[in-house]
Amino acid sequence: MTILAIFVGFITVIIYIIWLLVSNLVWLIPPQIEQQLTAVITPAYEQLAQPSSAQDSLNQLLDRLETQLPVAKHTKRNYRVFYVPQNTVNGLALPGDIIVVYVGLLSQVKSENELMMILRHELGHFANRDHLRGIGQALLLKFTLAAIFGDIGRLSGIIASAVESVSSAQYSQAQERQADDFGLMLLQATYQHVASATDFFARLNRQSGMDFAFLASHPSPRNRVDRLNRLIKERLYRMDKTNPLPAALTNLESLDP
Repeated sequence: MTILAIFVGFITVIIYIIWLLVSNLVWLIPPQIEQQLTAVITPAYEQLAQPSSAQDSLNQLLDRLETQLPVAKHTKRNYRVFYVPQNTVNGLALPGDIIVVYVGLLSQVKSENELMMILRHELGHFANRDHLRGIGQALLLKFTLAAIFGDIGRLSGIIASAVESVSSAQYSQAQERQADDFGLMLLQATYQHVASATDFFARLNRQSGMDFAFLASHPSPRNRVDRLNRLIKERLYRMDKTNPLPAALTNLESLDP
């Protein structure tokens, strides 16, 4: 029993050390490698994201945001939005600079400013390389377990599974806060004010009884609103008029039955 406990403790320490290394080594991974990783999961979303005026409009908004990014944060990047006409209320960042936006999420958005805050938040995950940390940590765990139980020959399958797991992963609270901070900063840089920075999250909080995928993969909307309001007050950001949603992003229909 003592030998088993020592063995488990040793494996735990090794995993923790490598876990920390993964968190820091993600900064050394070039964007080209990251884009190759996404080839595992991109085709499934490309099939769902049919070309449309809504997708074009979302990418135009994203292009505006790119001009506000720090140079070091978007060098050699190719940010794209995949618009998925399904009722799921969610948006997510995938490896390879892809942001997925569902029509269910757009149905909850009432202004361009709200939508831009959401897109900025996802860009924050890219800037902080949160998705790569998720891949590295998932890969580490799966690889370690495979090595212990003698299934190392399935390495390619392990890598594919690790990459796919990021599409449904929940970021840590610290990562979400950092992405919110980044989003708020870009909102201010784009409009010179932060009107509607919390509107979307406040609306979700009022409707929290509904089964939203966004609520399953993101922090509590109430906590998020409270924290963003504190940051806005501390940074003396001002409020102003909001912009309406582009026409292509209104009155959208879902392909769900």
